[in-house]
Amino acid sequence: MDNSHAPRPGGRTVLVTGGTRGVGAGIARAFAETGARVLVCARRPPEQPLPGVEFAPLDLRVRADVDAFFGALPRLDVLVNNAGGGPYRPLAEGDAERHARVVELNLLAPLTASLAAYPLLKRARGSVVMIGSVSGSRPSPGTAAYGAAKAGLENLARTMAVEWAPDVRVNTLVVGMVRTERAAAHYGDESGVAAVARTVPLGRLAEPADIGAAAVFLASAEAAYISGASLLLHGGGERPAFLSASPVNHPQRS
Repeated sequence: MDNSHAPRPGGRTVLVTGGTRGVGAGIARAFAETGARVLVCARRPPEQPLPGVEFAPLDLRVRADVDAFFGALPRLDVLVNNAGGGPYRPLAEGDAERHARVVELNLLAPLTASLAAYPLLKRARGSVVMIGSVSGSRPSPGTAAYGAAKAGLENLARTMAVEWAPDVRVNTLVVGMVRTERAAAHYGDESGVAAVARTVPLGRLAEPADIGAAAVFLASAEAAYISGASLLLHGGGERPAFLSASPVNHPQRS
């Protein structure tokens, strides 16, 4: 780990897992702009250095490495469990072991990191921010293991918030579709991104900075009484399918 940036006097130390690109990088940038010392960890370094952000290589699925990493930190005020993801794979096209690896990354790795960070967070009276997904609260065809893991992550956060109170606050950001550097490839091309954005009530996908701003808020003094909460960042959600199928654009009222 690059220790060339000493902690700022009186400033907080923030760790963002998987913070080298996309949503994680947006979160790291947002915390860096507050003047905090920001660390990001991932298996590979960012393609482009993030200003004001330090990188440390870490595979969150290796418990011994995780314990050693957190054991070497002198201070930690905020842990953002952002690392996760998974490939498109219908249930019947993958064996249980493949699906279990997705659960390991999206649920067990945040649990491992949180447990390793707990002594530091308790000392600092800090907070944990879980990066959840709308896939955890609706059917998730093609990414069932991911959706199940995110549902578990949200429940885990609520339980942690009770068990670790009053020393550590724990909350979840339930994230919808985000325009990252991979969005065009994911949705086919820019026209695909635009088409998907039109399904969002606010008319656009979230930007990584939107997620970063919400994470900064949940970890701030302004959110001092918020714990065990799930904050929806989905631009208004999804328009119910039956509205498009109906000859009228609203349900009939009795």
